[in-house]
Amino acid sequence: MLSTYTNPVYSYSRSKDQHSGTVTHHKVVIIGGGPAGLSMAIDLAKQGVESVILDDNNTVSVGSRAICFAKRTLEIMNRYGCAERMVSKGITWKRGKVFFGDEKVYEFDLLPEKHHKLPAFINLQQYYFEEYLVDVIETLSEVDLRWKNNVQVVDAQTDINLLTVDTPDGTYQISCDYLIVADGANSPIRTKLGLESKGQVFQDRFLIADVVMKADFPTERWFWFEPPFHPEQSALLHRQADNVWRIDLQLGWDADPEWEKREENIRPRIEAMLGPDKHFDLEWASVYTFQCRKMDDFIHKRVIFVGDAAHQVSPFGARGANGAVQSVENLAWKLCRVLNQTASPLLLRTYNDERQFAAEENILNSTRATDFITPKSTMSKVLRNATLELAKNYPFARPLINSGRLSTPCTYRNSTLNTPDRDTFNNVLIPGSPILDAPVNQHEMASWLLNWVGNHFVIMIAESSTEQDKLLAELAKISDLEVLLISHDQQSANLRGITQLTDTQGLLHQRYDLSEGTAYLFRPDQVITARWRQPAINDITEAMQRALGHQLDEAQ
Repeated sequence: MLSTYTNPVYSYSRSKDQHSGTVTHHKVVIIGGGPAGLSMAIDLAKQGVESVILDDNNTVSVGSRAICFAKRTLEIMNRYGCAERMVSKGITWKRGKVFFGDEKVYEFDLLPEKHHKLPAFINLQQYYFEEYLVDVIETLSEVDLRWKNNVQVVDAQTDINLLTVDTPDGTYQISCDYLIVADGANSPIRTKLGLESKGQVFQDRFLIADVVMKADFPTERWFWFEPPFHPEQSALLHRQADNVWRIDLQLGWDADPEWEKREENIRPRIEAMLGPDKHFDLEWASVYTFQCRKMDDFIHKRVIFVGDAAHQVSPFGARGANGAVQSVENLAWKLCRVLNQTASPLLLRTYNDERQFAAEENILNSTRATDFITPKSTMSKVLRNATLELAKNYPFARPLINSGRLSTPCTYRNSTLNTPDRDTFNNVLIPGSPILDAPVNQHEMASWLLNWVGNHFVIMIAESSTEQDKLLAELAKISDLEVLLISHDQQSANLRGITQLTDTQGLLHQRYDLSEGTAYLFRPDQVITARWRQPAINDITEAMQRALGHQLDEAQ
């Protein structure tokens, strides 16, 4: 197999903890240097919290694995500082096509609305994603990334965790206030602690093949039901960076994984799909089964599970890595504020509440997609095929087709951290919704709302013709709160501690239904937690306290 990518090899080095002769204590230790673990360390560092990452390997993932990164994940990467690099290297796409046999059933557009900083989706191999995250970490003094550090023992106590770590130089011990477990779907740490991830294994097998070729196919997601080149099964084609194309082929439950992974058996399948004249090289291949499962509780004492260690979905819909990163951003700001004692310790329980809701949503969508793609009875297959036939000519049938409903961010509509609306708004946003981007100007320089929200609480207020300076001055004094003043026209005189942005195109006012004095309060993870038409200072401070979980103390 030909490889277009050379995995970086990171150096093992002895840490200070190995020299100390005592058990060194850390606030946060992260197990696992994959997408979730690396993201967690960066998010904590962006908010001033140090961490140690322990990874038992010394490189990034082998094979492309997760390849589809959704707009919300890219928005988080924008906060981390690597979104532009990902978009530049990745393949941007927003259009998909669905085929039944050799006929196109319909096509879709994932982001028909213009004027967003980041695209609906990019395709980028997971090894690039991890490499870019490592590059960011190497610029952060708050992160100590330790390669070839394999955690052998976890003693999870009520108020502390004690770890025994194996290295090329022998073992050592460290302790931490909070242990973040991001060691993958089969999570050795979860097993060591006697915990389970429960769910469903789907009785089907799929071949993933990364193929290197120069092709004139458009940059789109193509999905086939029962194509002539792969009868009675399904197929998927995606383009990635470096002229690498991802091909997924359904094999059936009776397929022999070891036999199917052999190049001499893969090639005839791909040649049937691409045609005999298409030259290609095989970069990587794997055979997998689908699993949709999660832990009943992502928190065990002071051990917190994230990513696939906490929740796992099938790959159709691109919900794995995207869901993992969105879980990380939900947890990081809460853990930071619990550690600096500005939030209730009970705030961490809302990580479990909100991300259990998101995991259930992702698993439901993933399960429905898998059931549609791989019908398990004659009648369900008849109904599926009838839906596909109808969809060619009748738009009402198209939403019923499920080739993997693509990842969308979760809205925490029932979160206890939200302040319920008391005013009426005419838009799709509600408390619990993630940020909706829009173009803005700062001092006549083009920018995006996205660049000004995150890492702290942010209050966004539409400029009013009435007296507003007193409110702004009081808000500017609040710790952990940044103030954005939004105007239609040229910005007014500088106001101390206030960032002034101009909505020159009117899109920000339109998307947020802003009128004079309207305010939105964003959490540090860019989620709307409250909004008002004409708030008083007490409204805003009380909403911040609610978002920090202080009402949870009173409820106990």
